[in-house]
Amino acid sequence: MSLNLSSPSIYELLDGLLKQMTGELEKSQSFFLQNRPAAVPSYVYEGINRISSHLPKIRKQLEALEDERSSLSALATIGQFVNSSLELEEVLQIVMDTIIRLTDAERGFLMLKGEEGNLQMQIARNMEQESLDPSEFSISHTVTTRVASEGKPVLTTNAQEDPRFTGQESIVAYNLRSILCVPLKVKGEMIGVIYADNRIRSGIFSQQDLGLLSAFANQAAVAIENARLFDSVLKTLAEVTELKNLMDNVFASMASGVFTADVEERIMMCNRAAAAIMGRDSGDLVGREMKDILSPLRPVLAPYFQEVLRTDQPVLNLEGRPVFPERGPIDLRFNLSPLKDVDQTTHGVAVVMEDLTEKKRLEAQRRLFERMVSPAVIEQLDPDSLQLGGRRAEITVLFADIRGFTSFSEGLSPERLVAVLNRYLAAAADAVLGEEGTIDKFMGDAVMAWFNAPILQKDHTLRAVRAAIGIRKSLENLKEDIRRDLQLSFGVGIHVGDVVLGLVGTEKRLEYTAIGDSVNTTKRIQENSKPGQILISKEAYQRIAPYVLVRSVAPVIAKGKREPLHVYELLDLR
Repeated sequence: MSLNLSSPSIYELLDGLLKQMTGELEKSQSFFLQNRPAAVPSYVYEGINRISSHLPKIRKQLEALEDERSSLSALATIGQFVNSSLELEEVLQIVMDTIIRLTDAERGFLMLKGEEGNLQMQIARNMEQESLDPSEFSISHTVTTRVASEGKPVLTTNAQEDPRFTGQESIVAYNLRSILCVPLKVKGEMIGVIYADNRIRSGIFSQQDLGLLSAFANQAAVAIENARLFDSVLKTLAEVTELKNLMDNVFASMASGVFTADVEERIMMCNRAAAAIMGRDSGDLVGREMKDILSPLRPVLAPYFQEVLRTDQPVLNLEGRPVFPERGPIDLRFNLSPLKDVDQTTHGVAVVMEDLTEKKRLEAQRRLFERMVSPAVIEQLDPDSLQLGGRRAEITVLFADIRGFTSFSEGLSPERLVAVLNRYLAAAADAVLGEEGTIDKFMGDAVMAWFNAPILQKDHTLRAVRAAIGIRKSLENLKEDIRRDLQLSFGVGIHVGDVVLGLVGTEKRLEYTAIGDSVNTTKRIQENSKPGQILISKEAYQRIAPYVLVRSVAPVIAKGKREPLHVYELLDLR
């Protein structure tokens, strides 16, 4: 039968037996000393005395065995507890408090290597299981540096008298005596040191303490490294979680619609914008197949979806006009890209959708607006800073009016009349725009335009003249494609002078136009022109005399003018 000396009951049993034997021997010795019977041989007395003298030694051995058993038991228990925790701060406290208790140290310090290899204090405790203030970190850096560099433990029972540390300032200054320092290693790699000391008593540490602490340090090093790894994992997980939350927020807040689908066309992710574009709820889309819920998109996406999976290349700027029951027809632009993992393996397709419905509607409105207002004028207008009023500028004004249109209109239906009118006005507008003029407005059967604004043109009067000749030629060409009874002619007037250009009207209804006497003068000149005739004012002629052929005509008596207007009939360009 073998005894398990690690069992506390065995020590108690042996201790009780020793006490009982000691008591019985003491009684026997006292009896024999008092009576000493002659019949008892002397060797009996000698044997009793020898047994009595050995009992204290046996007790010391038993106490030493109990101390070792207690230390090993504490080491095993603490080792299990340390390795059951992954909280670094908790592990460090357990390590230090256990070391101080097992070695009877006054203080205990644990230092770990930093990124640059220097030792950094992680925790410092005292025998009351309290954390030390940094002002109490008075230790021998000579000892800790030596252990960290050599990887071997250091034990000194009296550092003041130890020749290894003679003259070391920290030992002398801090009155250090008993010191025990062991390395912390993980897989042969030094990660730090454990340092314990007692500044009051000498000789409190033994080789047994050194062995015990070294064994404990091996467990502690593994536990510390596990805790550090766990802490690193937690930090990485927190960073990944934060990044995921950020990406989720970015994904959800993107104005463009985004959804991803696997190789089987099953939707994996869908942001709010994509769901809104399709008139659906994102919760109804994720996890379902595209063919079941996004049938309007299949004619547009299906061929290209498979192409992306087959070629592993994106398809960009794909446009379509699917019809959704919830929204009706919508204009969409698609970008399809392969969805890859970290190993660059394609697992599906990411689809980015941009709703162009409103944009195309605005573009159509702008195109219509450009047909009503000169594009040059539109470019000069800032919708965010529209103000009533204008600026003074010199321009050349052109008026063109269809002669005889009132009587002509009496014989046509309104629809036919508008169709004919549009052909004539279009011919006049094309001639003006061809010279980069600005069409101010169509007034029934008349056109008002000007040059030199909003873009400055040094030859603005000559441009107006060329536009007028262009109108005349356009009508001659038009006569070849139109019935004789529908053929009409323009009368044109041209004048140059100062006007005010700007916005006129109210905030609800604005008009960009030119206002001034020069406009009125041009209108009066045009009113006096005959069918097919181009009249230019004296001021206009003086600007372009070297470039044109003219003929003098009688002055124009214009309504509202005190003096007759001197005008010329424009024949052609030189």
